[in-house]
Amino acid sequence: MIEITMVKDIDVASVASLAKEIWEEHFTPIIGEDQVAYMVDKFQSETAITNQILKEGYTYYKIVEEGQLVGYMAVVFNEEETFLSKLYLHKSVRGKGYASFALKYLQLLCKERGCHSIWLTCNKDNATTIAKYKKMGFEIFDSVVNDIDNGFVMDDYYLRKTF
Repeated sequence: MIEITMVKDIDVASVASLAKEIWEEHFTPIIGEDQVAYMVDKFQSETAITNQILKEGYTYYKIVEEGQLVGYMAVVFNEEETFLSKLYLHKSVRGKGYASFALKYLQLLCKERGCHSIWLTCNKDNATTIAKYKKMGFEIFDSVVNDIDNGFVMDDYYLRKTF
């Protein structure tokens, strides 16, 4: 059974730990070890997650299977369009429909707020994930390269789903 609940202060350390594990496993082949380490520290450390929640308007959700943290997502709700900043799953549960379940959950939250679209960013070289998002109804609407300092860039597609 999958459960999705809002992350509380007590959960931040475990989410950050899972983020590090997922990023090192999944993104190292795509963007390299140095950029993964930099991005985990800048965007997915305990401090970064706490700041995003307290100062930047992010809401984090943990995805739990049988009491075990297996994924998480972070969103910024907006009246017009919700930003899905993060949706990451442990490799042991990928391909089992958890991302679809999480997106359906998010769509319900959006509809409750009167919002009818979700947008996200995805690395251009993350072909498997892009294909999954397209299968779930997302369409690419822009292509960007953002400088994230320290000599690194995020070379992403922007994708949107309207419902």
